[in-house]
Amino acid sequence: MDVIENTSFDMERALYGSQGIIVRNCSFDGPADGESALKESSDIQVSHCFFNLRYPFWHDKKLRIEDSKMTELCRAALWYSSDIEIFDTKLYGIKALRECSWVKMQGCEICSSEFGWSVHQIEMKDCTVQSEYFMMRSDHLVFSDLRMKGKYSFQYIQDSVFEDCEFDTKDAFWHAKNVVVRNSVVRGEYLAWYCENVVFENCKIIGTQPLCYCKGLQLIDCEMVDTDLCFEKSEVEATVLSSVVSIKNPLAGHIYVESVGEMIWDDKDAHAEVVVKGKNNCA
Repeated sequence: MDVIENTSFDMERALYGSQGIIVRNCSFDGPADGESALKESSDIQVSHCFFNLRYPFWHDKKLRIEDSKMTELCRAALWYSSDIEIFDTKLYGIKALRECSWVKMQGCEICSSEFGWSVHQIEMKDCTVQSEYFMMRSDHLVFSDLRMKGKYSFQYIQDSVFEDCEFDTKDAFWHAKNVVVRNSVVRGEYLAWYCENVVFENCKIIGTQPLCYCKGLQLIDCEMVDTDLCFEKSEVEATVLSSVVSIKNPLAGHIYVESVGEMIWDDKDAHAEVVVKGKNNCA
């Protein structure tokens, strides 16, 4: 493979259509303010590089990026690309990953609104994320040791698994389908409304009005903290190992809970069974 190193590029499409190159210790920055530096390229290895210009990796195949930085001015860095590996890299530009497939990320720091839209098959491990509308309409996510903060995450995702993660996020997992969340902390308001076939296993769920209007919802040995008006209009099978502030009109299924501060039954169609530990009768 050809090696390009210790060089600064600022022209339009500086390395357009490259194949089989190593780019090392290079800077994509300068007064020409050129876009799309590595567009339509394949079999590219990038390491120890600095990206301060827009759209560097569009329509690429077989791309590996490591120990690099994409600044706030590096907008929409990766679009329409596939077979991507990103390690120990900072991604700070808005909309950093869109319409991509077969992605692996590890040890990355992401500060990027609207990151990861319509991505297929992505693995992410030991990353930190600050984002809004994170991973919307993506599928086949496999995430572990992820620490994420920001609103409206994981909306409309499908067929995904999360383990050992910590989320501080409002309106997360809305309309999600076929998702498993294990051994994780989920903090935020209005969790997982309108979701379908979502499982929370051994999780801590914190915040108001979670898990409403759900179908096929399961909670397995979860803890719920400061959760009120839970499970409204939901079809749910749940085992909750803590007290709950209030439960409102669960539609169908069974909820086993340590204690409940208030049960609200004011909907004639709400027929779920709520079993409170230590009581002979259902709430």
